[in-house]
Amino acid sequence: MVHELVVTARRALLPEGWQAVEIGVDDGTITALAPYGTGLQGRQTRELREGQVLLPGLVDTHVHVNEPGRTEWEGFASATRAAAAGGVTTIVDMPLNSIPPTVDPEALEIKQAAAAASAHVDVGFWGGAVPGNGEQLRPLHERGVFGFKCFLEDSGVEEFPPLEPAEMEADMAILAELGSMMIVHAEDHDTLAQAPGAQGRRYEDFLRSRPREAENVAIRAVIDAARRTGARAHILHLSSADALPEIRQARAEGVKLTVETCPHYLVLAAEEIGDGATTHKCCPPIREASNQHALWEGLREGLIDCVVSDHSPSTAELKLLDVGDFGAAWGGISSLQLGLPLVWSEAKARGLELEQVVGWMSSAPADLAGLSDKGRLAEGMSADMVIFSPEQSWSVEVDSLWHRNKVSAYDGRDLVGVVETTLLRGEQIDFETPRGRLISRVGAKPAGA
Repeated sequence: MVHELVVTARRALLPEGWQAVEIGVDDGTITALAPYGTGLQGRQTRELREGQVLLPGLVDTHVHVNEPGRTEWEGFASATRAAAAGGVTTIVDMPLNSIPPTVDPEALEIKQAAAAASAHVDVGFWGGAVPGNGEQLRPLHERGVFGFKCFLEDSGVEEFPPLEPAEMEADMAILAELGSMMIVHAEDHDTLAQAPGAQGRRYEDFLRSRPREAENVAIRAVIDAARRTGARAHILHLSSADALPEIRQARAEGVKLTVETCPHYLVLAAEEIGDGATTHKCCPPIREASNQHALWEGLREGLIDCVVSDHSPSTAELKLLDVGDFGAAWGGISSLQLGLPLVWSEAKARGLELEQVVGWMSSAPADLAGLSDKGRLAEGMSADMVIFSPEQSWSVEVDSLWHRNKVSAYDGRDLVGVVETTLLRGEQIDFETPRGRLISRVGAKPAGA
């Protein structure tokens, strides 16, 4: 048999581990895996160089694209180019900060139309759970959203208000019937209301305004609601490592709970953030180095399932870089293009292996969303592949990033690991021709369902 494409690698990360293989690709799907040297025939061939490894395409289930309505903040064209440059072949878009937010089927259709013509990687969508839209959850589910996001604290945009814990639980009861999932920005409103204000340039003051206890209290509320309703729940962007023991206990009880964290919590620490450095503002906040170490231990133990970007860009003006006021600046960090080298650089320094990092950033988020053909190099899977040079050093230059707004907490940071080439269904992403597809939950089997 002559395949459409054959990729040959002396080191490829398969589900069984590192192997020397030849991979046959037809119609965008991996159709053959053979030992290196077999001599698979292909109309096109690609052989990795010395020092390069072949990885499955990464899956990022936490991306704010912001189109339509706030396309000047990012947009599908720039976001998916950034994703591809970072080895991410699939993103799932958050229901905010676009206008309209994805809280009903009409808004979903508007967002799908915006993405369809300009996506360089595959794009799926989360729905939103906001006060009063409980009747929209089933129609959105039937149209293929991967689950529903809610906030327990102000989201930062008025068109996506937070839920009270009781309404979150009521919505979760609906989602349990549907077999869907609630993904939660877990910070407790009442706890934050009692914390000091965040005005001014001192990062220490901002950190005090978003205490760990706000996360801990909210996570307890999510666990209790999941326990009572039987719904699947997912904790977004875990920042407080204090919550890990309760997460461990909930899972031991059989609560359907998964957890993510983000590169900025694993790489950056409060002690290194200077006053006025609003590039580093996000909610929940980047905490101390000791907390960061505990998050890494949570990953090692498996209490934290995956690492995703929470790519939350804005215009440079909204970050108030000239003023440096942490209370007034937009909270969000752009890292969609940088996630793999960021996490790999830190993991390598901690003695962890690349296969662990790829698991957290590829197969685990694919499983979270139920993307049964993504996240692994195996027969029958989508031929989404990344050619990566894990030992190559480089420095971040913010002006070279594909993100629409050239603002980054990582400008000038020295990293190891370079994404050389990204293939979507066997085709090299060229950053000119959009080849991404719209994907949906329909037909997918969620992990743990």
